Amino acid sequence: MSRIGKKPIPVPPGVKVALEGATVKAEGPKGKLSQSIPSGVSVSMESNVLTVARDSDHRNVRALHGLTRSLLANMVTGVKDGFERKLEIVGIGYRCQVQGKALQLALGYSHPVVFPLPDGIQAEVDRQVSITLRGADKALLGQTAAKLRALRKPDPYKGKGIKYADEHIRRKVGKKAGAK
Repeated sequence: MSRIGKKPIPVPPGVKVALEGATVKAEGPKGKLSQSIPSGVSVSMESNVLTVARDSDHRNVRALHGLTRSLLANMVTGVKDGFERKLEIVGIGYRCQVQGKALQLALGYSHPVVFPLPDGIQAEVDRQVSITLRGADKALLGQTAAKLRALRKPDPYKGKGIKYADEHIRRKVGKKAGAK
């Protein structure tokens, strides 16, 4: 049995979870999310506790068991508390500002980069160099943060670019001028 898959998911007060066929829907103060359940995995709810069980011991079903449980737990946590991801912009002249549902970034290119934010993701910019992304969907939040970072990855020589706040950039030593 999957160690992660057999853990029950407690549903906190203020969160409504509905099982509709092969779909689980959760609604809370931070929004609504839904997750489809793969075949071979079943979900049941008893007294505000979600449990995930698998129908067989095939290899692919065992793999989906823990994954489904983690996705459902992230969904319940997301609609209750939400998730956030922080990014930092490092470099002279590199800055960011929020324009409606998009971020406008100056990243050393000849033009400003406009990054549209997907539905369900909010951005907050502090001092033009710190970006905080918030949302209920953990997967969408991580994907958005990765796409934003990919606009200008951190340079290993000077460290310029967009990096996660908790990320350590491994620096390289540049070539020495006049070294023989």
